[in-house]
Amino acid sequence: MQAQRDEAWHDLQYNIRARVADSAHILGRWTEASALVRRQLDARFDLAYGDDPAERLDVFPAEQPGSPVLLFVHGGYWRALDKSDHSFVAPAFLKAGAAVVVPNYGLCPQTSIAEIALQMSQAVAWTWRHARDFGGDPSRIGVVGHSAGAHLAAMLLCCRWKEVAADLPQRPVLGALGLSGVYDLEPLRHAPFLRDDLQLDASAVRRLSPAYFPRPRGPLLAAVGALESDEFLRQNQLIRDQWGPTTVPVCETVPHRHHFDILHDLVDASSRVHHLALRVLGLV
Repeated sequence: MQAQRDEAWHDLQYNIRARVADSAHILGRWTEASALVRRQLDARFDLAYGDDPAERLDVFPAEQPGSPVLLFVHGGYWRALDKSDHSFVAPAFLKAGAAVVVPNYGLCPQTSIAEIALQMSQAVAWTWRHARDFGGDPSRIGVVGHSAGAHLAAMLLCCRWKEVAADLPQRPVLGALGLSGVYDLEPLRHAPFLRDDLQLDASAVRRLSPAYFPRPRGPLLAAVGALESDEFLRQNQLIRDQWGPTTVPVCETVPHRHHFDILHDLVDASSRVHHLALRVLGLV
């Protein structure tokens, strides 16, 4: 019975769509808003950053050459959603003076989390090599990740870039903003709704939990919605506790926000979350 209670508790803590009553409606609004953006903006869709059909990205060029580049990594527990659902992120940052890149990646269980992390390193490499083609400055790439995307953003800060490709600088990513991130994957092994898709074992957890990596040069700015589960609040604080305040100079709880509508703050120019993203890009 204890194991059953434990599993139920993990599902309660991490099954976000079940926790947020109108999550399906919110996700539908994202898709609708993104479709409108894709019709209205001058953008380049489905550019290949690798050979796998999933290794495609969308580019929203900057208005001025030499602009910083925001690479936005979507969430979905590494098993759901698509870059085309997140084009709504682009307009606010184009207006702020950045270019925007939104990559796709393979989804679990067909693609492992380890493989997804490697795909994101290739997306960064592509962005660094091609930034000037869309008005970006390759020395000013910042990453924003949401949920599983925040995990991937943290992984990118820890990447040994010269092992990815010899032409890359030591630090092509200047910093990252993690929104509602998962930095310790151990609890996900015990959540039945995720177990079969993520296929995590103890060894994979050790290799893929950035909270237990040597602290990178950073910085990582971390934020979570105040209305999220205790576990998401813990995960946000954990990365600060493990990496320290020098590497994680911001560790905040966003009032009145849950796991989904924290992204609405990301695109609201008057919000603290938007300001944090601009800080990563060097625009404030």
